[in-house]
Amino acid sequence: MKRLLPAMALGLLSAFGAQAQSVALAGRMGDRALLVVNGTPYTVAVGAAGGGVKLLRWLGEDAEVDIANSRVRLRLGGTPAQLGAGPVVPAREIVMAAGQGGHFTPEGTINGRSVRFMVDTGATLVAIGLDEAARLGLDLSNASKGISHTANGPVPVQIVILDRIRVGSVEITNVGASIVPQALPFVLLGNSFLSRFQMRRDNDVMQLTLK
Repeated sequence: MKRLLPAMALGLLSAFGAQAQSVALAGRMGDRALLVVNGTPYTVAVGAAGGGVKLLRWLGEDAEVDIANSRVRLRLGGTPAQLGAGPVVPAREIVMAAGQGGHFTPEGTINGRSVRFMVDTGATLVAIGLDEAARLGLDLSNASKGISHTANGPVPVQIVILDRIRVGSVEITNVGASIVPQALPFVLLGNSFLSRFQMRRDNDVMQLTLK
């Protein structure tokens, strides 16, 4: 089975006007690319097209595509390419491809510092390990005390409000988070973040749209 590379979640800018296009590389599945064109995901093989964008070839982990007869190199998780005239509006969508094990593990930032998330629809709050909270420079002096009920029993946690979380080009402010005493391999992206979005999943692609 070909390896399914985890994709960084991407917030896309939507453009006004028929000639404007926003194109991003959201993931790679074998030799196919997950392209997001004006907010709509397409799974495209080399030589094929989706949303008017043709995948020409792979350059390592970058994809070379043809957009309106222009060759453009897209980087996995990079800034969307913007072609054509017309104003743009703030990003409202995140599109991500599942990684190995079927988990969605986008990269992003908390208060401007890079982290790796894992989408967890069963978590009430964003969950951060204590060591990761220290790395992020989070101030816990005024944190509230709470209890998290896990499969291993109740765990004491500290509850804080994060100034901002960014995934791709979409940023959300004032997000509740719990700081757990044990180390976690990811920051769990729970419902204090996810509830701000409408969620749609189509096989290995998840799309979040701001409400």
